[in-house]
Amino acid sequence: MNTAIKTDRRANLIGSFWMVVAMAAFAVEDSLVKLASADVPVGQILIIFGLGGAFLFGCAAIVNRENLFSADVVSNPMRIRVVFEIMGRLFYVLAIALTPMSSSVVILQATPIVVVAGAAIFFGEKVGWRRWLAIVTGLIGVVIIIRPGTDSFSLLSILAVLGMLGFAGRDLASRAAPASLSISVLGFYGFLSVVVAGVLYSFWASTSFVWLSVTAVAYLASAVIFGVVAYSGLMTAMRTGEVSAVTPFRYSRLLFGIAFGVLLFDERLDTPMLVGCTLIVMAGLVILWRGQVAMAGPTQSS
Repeated sequence: MNTAIKTDRRANLIGSFWMVVAMAAFAVEDSLVKLASADVPVGQILIIFGLGGAFLFGCAAIVNRENLFSADVVSNPMRIRVVFEIMGRLFYVLAIALTPMSSSVVILQATPIVVVAGAAIFFGEKVGWRRWLAIVTGLIGVVIIIRPGTDSFSLLSILAVLGMLGFAGRDLASRAAPASLSISVLGFYGFLSVVVAGVLYSFWASTSFVWLSVTAVAYLASAVIFGVVAYSGLMTAMRTGEVSAVTPFRYSRLLFGIAFGVLLFDERLDTPMLVGCTLIVMAGLVILWRGQVAMAGPTQSS
């Protein structure tokens, strides 16, 4: 019994470590994309970033002898996943490029909250009144951050919300995706979706591509590497430790994102940002806690 407990604790410790590594890598990726956007059009960034990530995941799939072109790839859940991946990546990168990174990162943390609401609506998962209250609280936190109806409101702040909704839709579609598809295959098509997003945006914005400076190449190449590390670390974390022990460390991305925003881009935190951030984190933790209570005791209201 003691050996099993020690094993679980060790797995949770390792899983938590990989989750923090993944969130730090995501924050570095965001910072590098924002730095590159000063000189490189967003569409071009998306195309280069997507091609780089797809290449690395494609190589991983080939090395592991995984089939990149099975019939499951074109299943309905995967088609829906691609659409939401395009939406999430496009609008989130636009938010990173055009708005303060710290606010975009905070709004992104509402993704798990929307996923729970979507699971209840579309998949019929049971969500009790406590979790619904937490969902509403988290969404109120998002509204406080974007501040509609005030002088501080900007339509550009909606970009992060649209990106968050896209990622939530992607995560919901991933639940229904065929289990036969590996992390490498999902990553390969996820990054190809980023390429499609870049092409579509480039046509819409009618922007011309630019020659990349050595600095821009360094930013984008590093962003690809950190993006792949982040994705792989996230998947490793979720498959190593217990969900209840590992998932709360997702919110470490807030600390990294805000720190980079303040230190690298001279962004400032104000009261609405801090209040909204607090509500989102509290709501996410309550939803996670009530979900674990519901699994432990099905007779209890969640």
